Amino acid sequence: ITVGIFTYFAPRLYESKVTLEIRDKDSAMKVFGANQDRMDPRFTSTQFQIIQKKEILYPVIDTMNLFQKWAPEYKLRDKNDAFMLLKSMMSMREVRGTDLIEISVMDTDPQEASDLANTIAQEYQKNRISEQHTLSGSSLGQLDEQLVLMKKKVETLRLEKERLAKESGIIDINPDTISDSGQAANGVLISVENQVSAERLKVEALKTKLDTIQSLSDDEIIRSLPTLEISDATITAILPNYQAAAAEEVRMLNGGLGPNHPSVKALHARMDEYKKQLSEQVTSLRKTLKTNLEIASNSLKGSEQKLEEARKNQQDARIESAAYADAKNNYIEAQKIYVAASQKSSTSRLEDIMPLSPVKIWEKAEPALSPSRPRVFWYLLLGSVAGAVLGISLAFFIEYLDTSVKTMEDVETFLGVPVLAIIPKNISLLLNESPDHPDAEAYRILRTNVEFNRKSPDANTLTVISGGAGEGKSTTLNNLAYTFARGGYNTLVVDADLRRPTQHRLFNLSNENGLTNYLTTDMPLEEVILPSSVENLYILPSGKLPLDAVGILNSQRMVEMISELKSRFDMVFFDSPPILGVSDASVLVSAVDLAIIVVQHRRFPRAMLQRVKQSITNVGGTILGVVLNNVDIRHDHHYEYYTSYYNYYQPGRKQELPKTLKTSPSKSPRIEGGEY
Repeated sequence: ITVGIFTYFAPRLYESKVTLEIRDKDSAMKVFGANQDRMDPRFTSTQFQIIQKKEILYPVIDTMNLFQKWAPEYKLRDKNDAFMLLKSMMSMREVRGTDLIEISVMDTDPQEASDLANTIAQEYQKNRISEQHTLSGSSLGQLDEQLVLMKKKVETLRLEKERLAKESGIIDINPDTISDSGQAANGVLISVENQVSAERLKVEALKTKLDTIQSLSDDEIIRSLPTLEISDATITAILPNYQAAAAEEVRMLNGGLGPNHPSVKALHARMDEYKKQLSEQVTSLRKTLKTNLEIASNSLKGSEQKLEEARKNQQDARIESAAYADAKNNYIEAQKIYVAASQKSSTSRLEDIMPLSPVKIWEKAEPALSPSRPRVFWYLLLGSVAGAVLGISLAFFIEYLDTSVKTMEDVETFLGVPVLAIIPKNISLLLNESPDHPDAEAYRILRTNVEFNRKSPDANTLTVISGGAGEGKSTTLNNLAYTFARGGYNTLVVDADLRRPTQHRLFNLSNENGLTNYLTTDMPLEEVILPSSVENLYILPSGKLPLDAVGILNSQRMVEMISELKSRFDMVFFDSPPILGVSDASVLVSAVDLAIIVVQHRRFPRAMLQRVKQSITNVGGTILGVVLNNVDIRHDHHYEYYTSYYNYYQPGRKQELPKTLKTSPSKSPRIEGGEY
């Protein structure tokens, strides 16, 4: 309801928004080569704060004359008040995954809201462009100063390089490239080193071959030529002929020819000639390898001398050109930096002439056709949910704080006595109702439980007490006595509440003579006991109220009266005052056989009920049980059974078992202590 009232009276606000693209690549960054493809994640948040500053919003206030326009309506004192009001109307949002932002303005006037959003965007755009030009001009000026200094440095380094070259007698064929001036000497040294290495390998190979040949016989040398990687044309030409002749000799001998056969002898003579030629060629081969080894060794010695000279020349050249090489490299590096800076300066000047706008307005704000605030549906939904949660939470909290008796289990747990009956709320006085009235059923249950829970039929004097006034003990006693009388019991009601007697009014009888008269005089019981309109039901009124009620009740004549009433009546009920606060009830509890405690549902805390029980037990009273009174059985789910029960027994209705008592043919309702 509160949210509904607030929503109804809340002013209607219209929202307009403008969409901007912001870039984090201004001219100053471009001049110094600091362009980045990715935007700093803090950049957008920073721009949100800048847009809300006075440097942006004050020009908006002046442009739209907002102070003069708003001052009468909002009671503005100065421009700062207008600034704070405008700032409160703004909101900004970043479009996820893009460089776009949205500036929204809420106002009661849709046209003013759109004008404000557009003006804010335009002022922010002008501010960023002006800032870009300022930074670009400042950066270009600083760059020009650096270029002049760099040019002077390049010229100085060039002169130093030329001076060192002249002094060292260095002729540099590549003066504008980074190279070592001693590169030629290095090349000669490397070439000589490679030559010496090759000749050393050649000498070692010749030594190895010569040593191998010297240790082998002629025949072994001839067979090992391929393995030794030695190529000799003469041996290569003669060796096949010798091998063919040897094979032919073997064939002839195997064919039956003898060694002295002319053909065999001729072949053998030819083989000897081949062998002699091969032997002479092997000897020549040994001499040739030895000669080649001597030549290679002499050549190696000469190359090693050249290597020593090349190393010395290279070392001298390095010492002479070290200073020149450093000066040359410094000059070339400075020249490259100067050229790059010059190119960047030219590019930046061109970009400054045609700058890239750091802010671009993609979508201008337009007047809204319907209000954006308040959101009636969502507000009411939220209010309903919050109200329900608050109400339920409050109910549970109150229930948690409520320590009164709520269920029969509470009574049995905290008092340790049985519940004899549940008396519904707003029950009527049975004296004034028909005998079949449904309210009587609760007291029939109570009567049954009293009968079953009495240990002896002689315990026929009862008092009904309560912790405080107004819990319904007098009505409960009256209806219980009525129920006993209707059940055939000779019943007497004694109004022993000498402070606020009520039974004579309930029975509509005179209170002229009663209990006090009997206890203070010699009147017989027959004169103070009055019959009621109900058969078997009698009443002993309280009589005139005395000054000392406790003294009257706590007397020998009271004890004798109770003893006589026990013998005359089947049941005697004593109405008493509340037991807490006065001592009358304690006297009655100690004098009668049994006591029934009436507890009003959801009224007294449990601690008070504990005191009631202790007050009874301290004087030696016997508690028969508890009557839970004034129970709202139609709204308390703990007692929904009783609702169905009483509806079932209302006269004039078709008798049908309530849902809670419907059973199968093989089952019947369970009875415990006289209660269903």
